Amino acid sequence: MVVLGQLNFAPLNLLLKAKSKDVVGKLVNDAFIHRNGKVPPVVHSSVTETLGCENTEADRLFCSLQQLVKNCLYEGLADRQSVAATFPGDFHKNLKDLLAKIIAENMSEWKTQAMASQVSLPKLVDFDWRVDVKTSSDAITRMSMPTCLLQLKIQEDVCEENTLPELKCLNVELSKKTLDTMLDGLGKIRDQLSSVAQTSAS
Repeated sequence: MVVLGQLNFAPLNLLLKAKSKDVVGKLVNDAFIHRNGKVPPVVHSSVTETLGCENTEADRLFCSLQQLVKNCLYEGLADRQSVAATFPGDFHKNLKDLLAKIIAENMSEWKTQAMASQVSLPKLVDFDWRVDVKTSSDAITRMSMPTCLLQLKIQEDVCEENTLPELKCLNVELSKKTLDTMLDGLGKIRDQLSSVAQTSAS
């Protein structure tokens, strides 16, 4: 993460050539969408055509916009004043105010989208269980050994846009001893979560 002081604000002045505020808003939103990757050629071309600039100028502009958006997200800057305070004192006032307004108005939605797009572990959707009794002629001592058959329904993380996350079933067999150990561990986890929740609320 590059700190705010190292952000190159000079390329942002190219936005002064934009014909409307909506154009600036679209460019800032595009910078958010492509903040962690390479800018698609179609977006890059729209910048050069809209602002009448060279490819290298468009590259520098988008790089600065991407870094500005990422910095504001990282710092959690959700109001105009805090966003505007990140700009140098000699930066164009009207452009600074416009960018601060656009970023502040979009920050809530951007945070939601950024959280949703993060890599995460599979989520437990549902579970089912039943008690089974094993019978075996090979091990007399285990003929009447009860076990718990646990089925976990797990939702995988979304890999592609506009696709439903995949559901998988995981079957687990637990002996009474293993189940007791797991329940003891889950109880400790529950108590710790409750303690953290109470601390956060106070």
